[in-house]
Amino acid sequence: MRLTEFWDRMDRHLGPAYSRTWAETQVVSELGGRTVAEALAQGEHAKTVWRAVWAHLHLPASER
Repeated sequence: MRLTEFWDRMDRHLGPAYSRTWAETQVVSELGGRTVAEALAQGEHAKTVWRAVWAHLHLPASER
């Protein structure tokens, strides 16, 4: 998954005005207690981060 697709999905589910803020402030246990922004900055693959967001937000299986 490319970062552009990752951010498109984030925008679709959280809204374009909120997705970046959420990514910088919400600690996600599935990412080892890091925020999305921290995980991506530390080199975590976008697909891995998306799966963690998907689980954290309890999104439908079709969005995985």
